[in-house]
Amino acid sequence: MENKRIRAIAFYLPQYYPTPENDLWWEPGFTEWTNVKRAVPLFKGHCQPRIPAALGYYDLRDPEIRERQAQMAAEAGIEGFCYWHYWFDGQELLGRVLDEVVASGKPDFPFCLCWANHSWYRKTWEPGKDDRLLIEQTYPGVEDYVRHFNALLPAFKDKRYIKADGRLLFGIFDSDRIPDFPLMRQTWDALAKEYGLPGFCFFGFVQGAHRLEGALKNGYDTIVYEHMTTVYKECRTPWKDFLCRTLHRPVTLRYSKYAGETLDFLREHPELTPCLIPDFDHSPRSGYRWIIMKDSTPQKWYELCRQCGKMLLEKDGSEKLLFLKAWNEWGEGNYLEPERRFGNGYLDSLAQALRDAGNQAL
Repeated sequence: MENKRIRAIAFYLPQYYPTPENDLWWEPGFTEWTNVKRAVPLFKGHCQPRIPAALGYYDLRDPEIRERQAQMAAEAGIEGFCYWHYWFDGQELLGRVLDEVVASGKPDFPFCLCWANHSWYRKTWEPGKDDRLLIEQTYPGVEDYVRHFNALLPAFKDKRYIKADGRLLFGIFDSDRIPDFPLMRQTWDALAKEYGLPGFCFFGFVQGAHRLEGALKNGYDTIVYEHMTTVYKECRTPWKDFLCRTLHRPVTLRYSKYAGETLDFLREHPELTPCLIPDFDHSPRSGYRWIIMKDSTPQKWYELCRQCGKMLLEKDGSEKLLFLKAWNEWGEGNYLEPERRFGNGYLDSLAQALRDAGNQAL
């Protein structure tokens, strides 16, 4: 029987509670909200700061917030969260939320993980934009892959952990830059067998067509593809970059251009697993130095999700995975959670789009 179910999974950022590392590197009490609250408009019509609505400026140490997030997501047709996971040669950062979710069994909502395997840099969090390295991402080899697996074993054994094609779904963010992914795969699959687990369905995360070739060489089970970076690069020219640096103005991108080119690219590459974004504005983190998307609305988000959903349901294969980026990346203006301008608009539009695409519920 043909599978008519879209499996929508939203990336989830855990950086909404203080940590010793962020206290040291940034300031006491620093969380994602710190930059979000300080954001200012950079041009006429630029909507900043972004203000959360129903959940407020929450603290993710509060289990009631996590329960409410899961309820909102489920009502919008989202199957589960994909938590960003941070691991640096035996050291895990921002792991409290996942640890508490696993230990408590709440919320009763599916989840998986994606290893955000990139170094952290001062201020912009973007390599090359600042000379102070906070913590470096390295790949020491088998021993660290074993430590990494064992640290996550309670999550992998959890009944809520999301599977694809019967295997544990796990992502690699910098999928083209991990130097020894085949070794990681071999190590983790062997360990999974020892513990009676079904092995892994590894996805490589790719932002932009220019990084596809490198990721494909690593041999992931699927590529989760976000097209925004490619569209952004096409908008940039040396003259625009000069003006932006001189005038302290960001490069902007219209949402309709992003949406149209995303759909065109996915039609040309049906083997890719789509990752869609509702909006993007990196200025709370990096000021004018990165991209700001213009004119995103719940209605445009609805149409992008509906058309992408229809393409997914027309594809062969049992799994119809659709990644959403993101549930709560407020520092990138990239979130589905309710906010002051549109209320529940993006969540309601997602739910309607999945229905109108022909999605069948569980």
